[in-house]
Amino acid sequence: MTNEERYADYLYEVGTMRKIMRMHRQTLLTDDLSDNIATHSFRVTHIGWILAKREDVDPYKVVMMCLLHDMGEGRSNDHNWVHKRYVKVYDEEIVKEQFGALPDPELGELAAEYEARESKEALVAKDADLLDQVLLLREYEWQGNREAAIWLRGKQGEVGDQNAQLKKLKTVSAKELGKAILTRAPSDWWNELWTSSNR
Repeated sequence: MTNEERYADYLYEVGTMRKIMRMHRQTLLTDDLSDNIATHSFRVTHIGWILAKREDVDPYKVVMMCLLHDMGEGRSNDHNWVHKRYVKVYDEEIVKEQFGALPDPELGELAAEYEARESKEALVAKDADLLDQVLLLREYEWQGNREAAIWLRGKQGEVGDQNAQLKKLKTVSAKELGKAILTRAPSDWWNELWTSSNR
């Protein structure tokens, strides 16, 4: 097989990420068809770039880790916290097979570095992943999803002053951004843009 054929196969596999629904839909009691692994990774990548700049780490590495962080789910599928109780996923084997056939080892190295969570870039990329979940939960809460509100803020009296999701964040920038996300409405971004008349 040529290098171009290997890359072509990999890119077809990347395309399958659009077809994999995120499995928290089952336990969040929502049927959001726009929420798939590809759309999740897209916003995670934007968050990662912002955090990388604020944390003064390599934005290229962070962005690439964000793009790659769920690639293995193309082979293992996404699993919510109930599934994880019963299913064993062979992440290392998936990474080795998925990226090992490519002519350039860099993607596999970045995926392995992300999984190890030892570098600052890997911690920033994981925080980006978690912040996308905060954004999603805030969007669902805004629409009236009571289960999302519990996931986002914790059960009454359980968490105290600190948000249930923000407790998982490692970097200062992610914690600051997370607090801002919680104070903003999902529609605030267009409040100063709308108009009732055409130009």
